[in-house]
Amino acid sequence: MRKIHRNALTVIILSNLAAMAAAPAYAQDAAAQSTPQQQGSDVTQLETVEVTGRRAADRAAIDDKRYADAQVDAIRSDDVGRLPDQNVAEAVRRLPGVTTVNDQGEGRYLTVRGVSPDLLNVTLNGQTAPAPEPDGRQVKLDDIPSALIGAVTVSKTLTADMDANAIAGQVNIETLSAFDREGTFGTFRGAYGYNDLNSENPYEFDGSFGGRFGADKQFGAVFALNYSNRKIGTQNIQNTGDWIEVDGQTVPEGLDLRQYNTDRTRSGAVANFDWRPNDDTKVFLRFVYSKYEDSETRDRFAIEMDEDGISPTSATAGTFVDGEGIRALRTRAENTSTFTTSTGAEFKFANDAKLNAELTYSRANKRDPHRDEWGFTQGDISGSYGLGGDEFSVVPNGPEAYDASLYEPDFWEPESRKAVEDLYQARVDYTLPIELGDGSDLQFGVKYLHRKKTNDQNGEAWEYDDGPLLLSDVQGKPLGSVFGGRYRFGPTIDGPSANAYFNSHTGEFEEDEEGTLATTLAADYRITEKITAAYAMGRLRFGDFTLIPGVRVERTEGDYAAIAFDVETTGIDQSYNTFGKRSYTDWFPGLTVRYDVGDNLVFRGAATRAIGRPNYESLAPFVQIEGASEGEPEVSMGNPNLKPLYSNNFDLSVEYYVGNRGVLSAAAFYKDIKNPIYETTRTGQDGVFGGQTLTDAEVGTWTNAEKATVSGIEFNAQYELSMLPAPFDGLSVGANMTFVDSEAEGLPGRDDKVPLLNQSDRVASAQISYEKYGFAARIAYTYRSPQLNEVNEEVASGDVYLDKLDSWDARVSYDFSPGFTVFLEGSNLNDAAMRTYVGYRNRLGEKEIYGWTARMGLSFKF
Repeated sequence: MRKIHRNALTVIILSNLAAMAAAPAYAQDAAAQSTPQQQGSDVTQLETVEVTGRRAADRAAIDDKRYADAQVDAIRSDDVGRLPDQNVAEAVRRLPGVTTVNDQGEGRYLTVRGVSPDLLNVTLNGQTAPAPEPDGRQVKLDDIPSALIGAVTVSKTLTADMDANAIAGQVNIETLSAFDREGTFGTFRGAYGYNDLNSENPYEFDGSFGGRFGADKQFGAVFALNYSNRKIGTQNIQNTGDWIEVDGQTVPEGLDLRQYNTDRTRSGAVANFDWRPNDDTKVFLRFVYSKYEDSETRDRFAIEMDEDGISPTSATAGTFVDGEGIRALRTRAENTSTFTTSTGAEFKFANDAKLNAELTYSRANKRDPHRDEWGFTQGDISGSYGLGGDEFSVVPNGPEAYDASLYEPDFWEPESRKAVEDLYQARVDYTLPIELGDGSDLQFGVKYLHRKKTNDQNGEAWEYDDGPLLLSDVQGKPLGSVFGGRYRFGPTIDGPSANAYFNSHTGEFEEDEEGTLATTLAADYRITEKITAAYAMGRLRFGDFTLIPGVRVERTEGDYAAIAFDVETTGIDQSYNTFGKRSYTDWFPGLTVRYDVGDNLVFRGAATRAIGRPNYESLAPFVQIEGASEGEPEVSMGNPNLKPLYSNNFDLSVEYYVGNRGVLSAAAFYKDIKNPIYETTRTGQDGVFGGQTLTDAEVGTWTNAEKATVSGIEFNAQYELSMLPAPFDGLSVGANMTFVDSEAEGLPGRDDKVPLLNQSDRVASAQISYEKYGFAARIAYTYRSPQLNEVNEEVASGDVYLDKLDSWDARVSYDFSPGFTVFLEGSNLNDAAMRTYVGYRNRLGEKEIYGWTARMGLSFKF
């Protein structure tokens, strides 16, 4: 039998201690009461292979799943660095049933089991995380650097002590405590890379330091810092409008080429302090800060065809005349910061009862200092188009479309925005052991959450009236082509030169007062939301059976303020003049059942109820009216009377564990959802809007459909192949796949059933890794099938889908000493693209490419 290296054995012991500390009390008791034969068997298994820190992280995550009350999947901090993950969303996306909603190739939001990110409850160290985005409740997980993570747990079923606002489940992000480790510890990691699309060099570094000090090591402190910079070069093509019918042929309205140059930085800090004067008292103070900065320029060249000038020449080609050429530049800055501080304590009493109390304050700031766009146009462009495959082409005749001196200014639209969310939380939980079975207890608790959220957007809309300005006067560096040379681009706009011209020649421009008014007033709102909750639950253990009944009650009180205005009559200084109020009380009963068959087989079942509160943007009671004086009124409005979504959830799972080195699991789930929300536009509406009586109006708003269902089955396998002969005993494999189906009915304007937004029918990932003799390698594959992105108000052929996405990532590393590692990693190695289509896959909406990225670096820890 091979002897274990001392450092490896230390890691094994520490990881198992950490896993037991995170496990419920009954799990620790079960571990302590295992028979000598079982303990001896476990020792034999551990001694058959050298276990590194990363393999120990896998084992700890398996233990998290095994001993949890609910159905969960987890990752530990050592697992995060095993692949090139930029943020929390990317670190979690390989768990079963989990996928990401991306922004410019990076994961931003999480979708769990096919349910939209705005219905996922994200918590930070157990308390609700703030949402910086002004439109919805979804939490931006690309704000939180992956290096600041201690552990992430995805709970797919709920218990009564968890927030009910979790139809999709809950994701809890934990930061590291000094009492999670033995002794003083520290880490440092730095990386430098290359992106093949724009030849830029991303870089990042992070570090942490922590330990215990004072008499009897009763004080603990951890500090962590992170900084990363990534320059992203993204290329995009899209349809300028809709797909239209011309002489029996379906053609796009035009082609829009876009080149993005984005400078994206992330920084963050964690400071955690603990005091444990004795075994019965724990006091903590937590600080978490993250900052996300994004500055971007977007060069745009579009050819918009005139429907009357299109002439098909075959089933896949044609010509056009009287088209319009558009050249535009958008410059944008986005700064998001999130700060959370929490303090609390845990007290144990003589009867083994436990009291937890916690106070938390969070603030999320999203500031867009500028989001400005210039546009130049020229007319009378002719050319040809070609269809087929994933892309289509629109090619102008002659050189005129690429001549900067033929483009005249069309618009100048500067904008800015500020959104702020303040979140105050307090909770108290009390656990009382009862003599009903080993480890049984009753738990009671209360929670209060007070949210204040505001959004303030300002903008101007200017049109060029008369003067000598041409694009050639403010021309930037021309772009040769995009998409590997397939699409010629041509001249661009130099932003500083164009801005300087406007500032010194304002008289040549005329303000579009209606456009200025709409930009400045439509998005402004103020929302206050108070949620008061209480719960009672039990953990009743009868030998191999565990029953967890519980009930939670939540009282929601909301006050909403926004602006109702007519672009033709309202003044720019209009303040909040339309208000809404809503309050409701809901009960959330639930039952979780667990049955342990022997030491390795676990059956689980759960019947629970959850709520999904409407997004802020849709609740804000704004009303925007255009075209009323011409008799063609168009109304955009919020809906403070939206009903929350309610979901009855039913879950079953079976899990087979091979020690803590592997797991085979399957889960089935069903959600019966009432009041799903969709954005719709309806014509021929009569009524009073913003105080005006209108007839035959086109009204765009948010509305509740009648009901929806989500059902699916999830498979997961993970195993260390340590039974293989050396050197192959360092291999580990893992794979998961989830099949999901959803349908909603009762959507206004549609008599068919539609899927839920952001739901993929299939989600999968697979990984294979090798760790031995200091060498480690891992390659991972992720996949999701198409998902509905936008719903057409009339026909399914107009629905917009986000096409399937699959990507490959890899990492290799070598430990030159127990604490010093050098690594090389690559992300999106297959150059996977984001693509949308309208109704049918051959009707392209847009396609965006990012290229692959490689990074190399080193890490040091002690």
